[in-house]
Amino acid sequence: MAGHSKWASIKHKKAVVDSRRGKLFTKLSRHITIAAKDGGGDIVGNPALALAVQKAKDASMPKDNIQRAIDKGTGAGADAASFENVMYEGYGPGGVALLVEALTDNRNRTGADVRHAFSKFGGSLGEPGSVAYLFDKKGVIAVDGEKHDEDALMVAIDAGADDIEEDGGVFEIITEPTLLTAVRESLDAAGIAYERAEQEYRPQVRTPIDEHQAETLAKLIDVLDDNDDIGEVHANFDIDDDVLERVFG
Repeated sequence: MAGHSKWASIKHKKAVVDSRRGKLFTKLSRHITIAAKDGGGDIVGNPALALAVQKAKDASMPKDNIQRAIDKGTGAGADAASFENVMYEGYGPGGVALLVEALTDNRNRTGADVRHAFSKFGGSLGEPGSVAYLFDKKGVIAVDGEKHDEDALMVAIDAGADDIEEDGGVFEIITEPTLLTAVRESLDAAGIAYERAEQEYRPQVRTPIDEHQAETLAKLIDVLDDNDDIGEVHANFDIDDDVLERVFG
């Protein structure tokens, strides 16, 4: 059955090469602005901002765009103050648990959009806490196992990482969210390249689904991703690798 790392890698690559790059940059800018507003504009002293900026750099966002987003958060802040983080929870096709992270200036509008998407594709939106308990929030750094062996990654453990897991030829370094930046910097210092470094909601258990359910789920996730207010979608589905590549790739 498909590992978590493979789907996360597919999402990451699709985001970076998204033809609607302007839309992606809008989402990334919002997260930078909110992080700067909440914790200040110093990347060194603001882990949330450091992570948001790194994700923007991974997506090739221009430096000027990044700085403008930081300035918006640390300046007058009128626009930043109007946004809030909201988590939507529910079940998709086949009983797959979904967590939907949103950053919105209109909770009613975004909630209606999310509810409509769930309903359209055979899902149901639940109450807060209805599926969140099925996930753990962690920092995850993915390293290509063909380029580095596990021994080389021990610097991450020394920097505070909890564990190193192998998933389909990819090493996933697991950290507490607050230590993600420090562990990532330890890899940088050791000259170890990584494919992605981000916070994720990792499922504790997975729900097997068939190809038809996967196709419907993919449509639901695409609609959610296409919404400017939606940042990340996390799910606990489990399918064969070839189906994952064909449906989500």
